[in-house]
Parts: sequence; C-alpha cells; structure tokens
Amino acid sequence: MNMYHLVSQTVAYNVPGDLVEVGCNEGQSSVLIAKVIKDLNADKKLHVYDSFEGLPSARSEDGHSYKAGDLKTSEDILLGNFFRHGLEPPVIHKGWFQDTLKDGLPERISFAYLDGDFYDSIMVSLQYVYPRLSAGAVCLVDDYCDTEINAGGWNNLPGVKKACDDFMSDRPEEICYIYSGAFTHAFFRKL
Repeated sequence: MNMYHLVSQTVAYNVPGDLVEVGCNEGQSSVLIAKVIKDLNADKKLHVYDSFEGLPSARSEDGHSYKAGDLKTSEDILLGNFFRHGLEPPVIHKGWFQDTLKDGLPERISFAYLDGDFYDSIMVSLQYVYPRLSAGAVCLVDDYCDTEINAGGWNNLPGVKKACDDFMSDRPEEICYIYSGAFTHAFFRKL
C-alpha cells in the first residue's frame, strides 16, 4: 500500500516531527500508521483529528456523494480498532478542523494524511498543516482524483482536488498523483 511506504520513508529518513491524520473516522488508516510507528520502533506520536459528528456541510464544488452528518462515528469505535490490534491509542483531537488544528497540531510534522472529503475541510487542513511540515515530510491526500489522468475513475469528491490545486498553486512543491484503482490519492514532499 502506498501509505505504508510513504510513512515508512519519513520514519526511516528521520524526518523530524510527529504524524497526523486529519479526518480519521473509525481509524482504519490510523491503525496502519500506528503499526508502522510500532514496527519501526519510532519515537513518534500519532495525532488524529475528527469531529466524530460526521461531515460538515458541503459546497457546490463537493459534488453530491455525501451530505452533512454522513460518516458519523465515535471515539469508542476508533479506540476499539487500536485495542483490537494491540496498539497504543493515538492522541485524539475531537472537534471541527477549523477549531482543533489551529492550536492542536504538533510543532513539527513528518507525515500528514488528509482525509476531509470536502473542499473546506481540505483547505483548512492544508492551511494549518503545511507550515508545520518538516523538510522532507510527506503530505498524503485522500480522494484526489485527476480525471485527465484517470479518465472514468472515481471522482465523487471533486472539492478535494480543487482545494489542493488552489492551495498549492503558488507553492514550490509538486502534487504527485497516485492511481490506485477506483480510488485515488495525491501527495507532495515538503521542500
């Protein structure tokens, strides 16, 4: 899996900082990140962020796949997934991204996984996470679909790509597209 290798690289190359997942939901991806930290015996913490109230309101750029309140879950389900795999629970930041990211992010970040589904969620995530990324850090974005590359691919959350493209338009890093079947990701490495 691409995420496994990207997380492993940041740990193996000693990129300074902790790891974050913005939009952790029930923690399936968080568990994978925590397994890498444990397997590589890294002295790093995993911070996860979620409202646990489901998605916020969508904008017109976000398509019609989800509506406010979809994907609601609980901290207990997230923690249950960690306990089931024998992993140390992450640092949980409960609340909306615009409320939790400003003062709740680690000082330095070596790996960030952004899974906000909507334009505003990804834009807010990038605004707060980007300045804290260490040189060499990786920022992986879920649901980034480039229909020019992946014609006919899953593109039900077009706000994600638009937010990334808008935010990164005047930055030196290049967004790299990862084709992984029906669902897609993109990432950039902080210069």
